[in-house]
Amino acid sequence: MKSGKWIFFLLAFIAAGSMVSVGIAVGERSILGIVISILALIAAMGFGFATKKKMRDKGIL
Repeated sequence: MKSGKWIFFLLAFIAAGSMVSVGIAVGERSILGIVISILALIAAMGFGFATKKKMRDKGIL
């Protein structure tokens, strides 16, 4: 795997963990947990898409 793609693996892992956390928080009926998990998911996905666009524009991907 190229060195530039490790960041995407890490971000995908964080996003998947956030999705799991949403499910756990729903099961625990924790509004704060749900909100934090959703915000973490949005941040990870947004950063991933922004990074991918920047790398494409530079011709790295």
